[in-house]
Amino acid sequence: MAEEYADKMARKTDAELREYISGRAQYREDAVLAAFDELARRGQPHPDEAALRPELEQVVQEQQKQAVAARQLAERETEAEPEANLPALYSKGTIAMFSMLPMSMMIGGGVLLGMNLFRLGRKWALLGLVGFVIGYVLLGGQVLNWAILQQGLDPFVGTLLFNVPATLIYIFWFWPRYVQATAFRSRGIMLPIVICFLIVWGLQKAMPYLIKQQPKEVRDKVEQLMKRQQ
Repeated sequence: MAEEYADKMARKTDAELREYISGRAQYREDAVLAAFDELARRGQPHPDEAALRPELEQVVQEQQKQAVAARQLAERETEAEPEANLPALYSKGTIAMFSMLPMSMMIGGGVLLGMNLFRLGRKWALLGLVGFVIGYVLLGGQVLNWAILQQGLDPFVGTLLFNVPATLIYIFWFWPRYVQATAFRSRGIMLPIVICFLIVWGLQKAMPYLIKQQPKEVRDKVEQLMKRQQ
């Protein structure tokens, strides 16, 4: 700004420069200082310069400080704005962790991934995910039950093996195709923990009913399996 006014004052006549000083109330302080400087450069220093310059320089310094503060504030707001605009999603790591938990099975990770899709407005992808989870539980659950009840597979190992394919599909199929978020704000895990406990509670409540629907020989094997685990 000082250089801009210096160039401007260099093109003024002596009378115009003195007008800046006498009518200084209607001009910027740095413009008046530039008028003083130009008159001095021409060998015609103004008689009021010594009395007026300190006050004008003080005002200019305050204006410069305010301008710097305003620019720094704007830069901070600009830096913070993209962060605030990023979607808040559950990370792939959180989804994988809750997909592998034996107590929630792969359903926990599916719920979190579904919440991501809902937040991003991917409605068709969400319906596809729901269909996948239901189909996987129905078909994979039958295979898991057969392996545990008929082949004597350890339930803990069987559950882990059951969770792995679904987890990989969440992370390497649904995420890159439908989430497509390379930058996002990670959501906390408190809500997933609550959801996980609700899923476990629901499974525990439904388990006696599901067992009763099985043939007698299956019920007997389930009871034997539960006794071995106790």
